[in-house]
Amino acid sequence: MNTTPRITIDPQICHGKPCIRGLRYPVTMVLELLASGMAHQEILADYPDLEEADIRACLQYAAQLSDVKTATKVTA
Repeated sequence: MNTTPRITIDPQICHGKPCIRGLRYPVTMVLELLASGMAHQEILADYPDLEEADIRACLQYAAQLSDVKTATKVTA
Protein backbone atom coordinates (compact mmCIF):
# COMPACT_ATOMS: atom_id res chain seq x y z
CA MET A 1 0.00 0.00 0.00
CA ASN A 2 1.30 3.43 -0.92
CA THR A 3 0.58 5.38 2.26
CA THR A 4 1.37 8.93 3.16
CA PRO A 5 4.35 9.54 5.45
CA ARG A 6 1.93 11.21 7.87
CA ILE A 7 0.53 7.78 8.78
CA THR A 8 3.00 5.75 10.79
CA ILE A 9 2.90 2.27 12.27
CA ASP A 10 5.15 1.59 15.25
CA PRO A 11 4.68 -1.43 17.54
CA GLN A 12 5.69 0.79 20.48
CA ILE A 13 2.93 3.36 19.83
CA CYS A 14 -0.77 2.49 20.30
CA HIS A 15 -0.03 -1.25 20.01
CA GLY A 16 1.05 -0.87 16.39
CA LYS A 17 -2.17 0.72 15.17
CA PRO A 18 -1.76 3.25 12.34
CA CYS A 19 -1.23 6.68 13.92
CA ILE A 20 -0.67 10.21 12.77
CA ARG A 21 3.00 11.25 12.51
CA GLY A 22 4.09 8.98 15.36
CA LEU A 23 1.80 10.80 17.75
CA ARG A 24 -0.66 8.86 19.88
CA TYR A 25 -3.60 9.74 17.66
CA PRO A 26 -4.84 6.59 15.92
CA VAL A 27 -6.24 6.96 12.42
CA THR A 28 -9.42 5.23 13.61
CA MET A 29 -10.02 8.00 16.18
CA VAL A 30 -9.94 10.70 13.51
CA LEU A 31 -12.17 8.66 11.19
CA GLU A 32 -14.67 8.07 14.00
CA LEU A 33 -14.76 11.80 14.77
CA LEU A 34 -15.43 12.57 11.12
CA ALA A 35 -18.10 9.85 10.95
CA SER A 36 -19.81 11.34 14.00
CA GLY A 37 -20.23 14.58 12.10
CA MET A 38 -17.39 16.68 13.47
CA ALA A 39 -15.99 19.22 11.03
CA HIS A 40 -12.28 19.39 10.31
CA GLN A 41 -12.00 22.70 12.16
CA GLU A 42 -13.69 21.22 15.25
CA ILE A 43 -11.22 18.34 15.32
CA LEU A 44 -8.28 20.70 14.88
CA ALA A 45 -9.57 22.89 17.71
CA ASP A 46 -9.92 19.88 20.04
CA TYR A 47 -6.55 18.36 19.07
CA PRO A 48 -4.06 21.21 18.50
CA ASP A 49 -1.23 18.81 17.59
CA LEU A 50 -3.12 17.81 14.45
CA GLU A 51 -3.00 19.59 11.11
CA GLU A 52 -5.46 19.71 8.23
CA ALA A 53 -3.09 17.54 6.19
CA ASP A 54 -3.28 14.87 8.93
CA ILE A 55 -7.06 14.62 8.54
CA ARG A 56 -6.73 14.34 4.76
CA ALA A 57 -4.05 11.66 5.23
CA CYS A 58 -6.46 9.65 7.42
CA LEU A 59 -9.11 9.83 4.71
CA GLN A 60 -6.59 8.83 2.06
CA TYR A 61 -5.43 5.90 4.21
CA ALA A 62 -9.04 4.72 4.68
CA ALA A 63 -9.68 5.00 0.95
CA GLN A 64 -6.63 2.89 0.18
CA LEU A 65 -7.71 0.23 2.68
CA SER A 66 -11.16 0.04 1.15
CA ASP A 67 -9.81 -0.33 -2.39
CA VAL A 68 -10.08 -4.11 -2.64
CA LYS A 69 -10.44 -6.06 -5.84
CA THR A 70 -12.65 -8.80 -4.42
CA ALA A 71 -14.50 -9.39 -1.20
CA THR A 72 -15.13 -12.82 0.25
CA LYS A 73 -17.73 -13.57 2.87
CA VAL A 74 -16.15 -15.20 5.88
CA THR A 75 -18.27 -17.46 8.06
CA ALA A 76 -17.41 -18.45 11.58
